[in-house]
Amino acid sequence: MPPRRPRRPSESPALIAFGRQMRRLREAKGLKQETIAHLTQVSGPQVSKIENGKKRATRSFVEFVDEHLEANGALINLWEDLNKDGHPVPIWFDWPAIEADAAMLICWQHSVIPGLAQTPEYALAIVHGNQEAADLRISRQAILSRDDERGPAIVLFLIEEQVLYHQVGTAETMRKQLEHLIEISMLPNVTVQVVLSRGDHDGNMGAFVLATMEDRSEVAYAETAIRAITTDDPADLAVLARTLVDLRARAVTQDMSRELIKKVAEERWT
Repeated sequence: MPPRRPRRPSESPALIAFGRQMRRLREAKGLKQETIAHLTQVSGPQVSKIENGKKRATRSFVEFVDEHLEANGALINLWEDLNKDGHPVPIWFDWPAIEADAAMLICWQHSVIPGLAQTPEYALAIVHGNQEAADLRISRQAILSRDDERGPAIVLFLIEEQVLYHQVGTAETMRKQLEHLIEISMLPNVTVQVVLSRGDHDGNMGAFVLATMEDRSEVAYAETAIRAITTDDPADLAVLARTLVDLRARAVTQDMSRELIKKVAEERWT
């Protein structure tokens, strides 16, 4: 039996430390959370999550709040201290919360089907039979049909053509997975596009997900050979934006993508 994966911590000491300092400065000025929310055009619940250490603030938000609270750079300095190599702390374990709160997600994958589009059988094969990890991965797909006041997330899947031919699990697993791709592409909030495998492009550097939040801020999740990282650094986001322009230029339309996926399912995996 594969070893159980360690549970990710549910709280980030770094985020809690930042939130407490922000609350102290706000209360010292006699301001309510609602005031900060109004001034920054961020919802009240989001401000509350930042102060409670449950959500990571963007640099632009921190700069605005620091100036309004007359903190003389104290909040900005703390935010920078909680960054390692340009990547906000925590490096990886806050991504599930970011993903769940996102208004829009753009997922690029060049090696496997994105997690939010995987079938249970495909997910189980990816995690080498670890049922707990597979179930967790599938549970994240709830954002595709989210029924709270925000509604379901808008999701764009950009998938390298070769992924359709890369066998994960059995041939039946692959056929059902490709059929599932076609099925979810019919959802009004989901787009699936195949990126043609022709020539070299920046997307070959690695898979990533770009999340746009309700306040229109962006956070990216990228996989590396060492670890997965989250970042909202403007320089990082600019690189991903250029990469997405190239990928979208190489992608076929959604209708053509469905036809291609159907063809591969029938000819390769039946």
